[in-house]
Amino acid sequence: MTEPIPLATAPHKATLSAMLRALADDDGRDRIAVADLLEALGDRAIAALLFVFALPNVLPVPPGTSAVLGAPLLFLAAQMAFNMKAWLPKVIAGRSVARTDFANMIERVAPWLERAEKLMKPRLTPLAIGAMESVVGAVCLLMSLVLFLPIPLGNMLPALAICLLAMGILERDGLWVLAGLAAAVAAGALVSGVVWAAVKAAIYFVTQVLQ
Repeated sequence: MTEPIPLATAPHKATLSAMLRALADDDGRDRIAVADLLEALGDRAIAALLFVFALPNVLPVPPGTSAVLGAPLLFLAAQMAFNMKAWLPKVIAGRSVARTDFANMIERVAPWLERAEKLMKPRLTPLAIGAMESVVGAVCLLMSLVLFLPIPLGNMLPALAICLLAMGILERDGLWVLAGLAAAVAAGALVSGVVWAAVKAAIYFVTQVLQ
């Protein structure tokens, strides 16, 4: 297992997995709140938390979970789009989990995240810095709105797009940003198709069945 990096000495450019492990292994805390994540992640908080809140939606989750996790995604994506400092309302920032539960979750997620980080490096950097961060934020905002739609298994692709885009911004890897944009386009096509099919079904029901 990777040796945890203490929060007090974690380097500014530590990987996301290292920062999350450091917070999970801080036995001076009984609980981990969203506000603790904001503080620990510093000026990388927006992209990092976009990943953290989007990741659970990549897997099948109970109905309503996406709506709960989608609220902070909306705030964070909007802040990235408008180049604002990371901030969340108290009702969201105050939410917390037991540190042991957080540590167990990180222990499951970190190995996969570490493998992904090994594949990433600064490349095609103009796609991951400057004005492109605002573009990525706008795309993440749109994907966050899609997460609220009650589409069975329809949240996975938008959430994956947010994860890829967030990691691309974090690691200044334009290739992952491109992959995230491709996933966002695919998610948009999927959602549009589902919505159009629902509209056609409603029209058929009204015009044929109710006549």
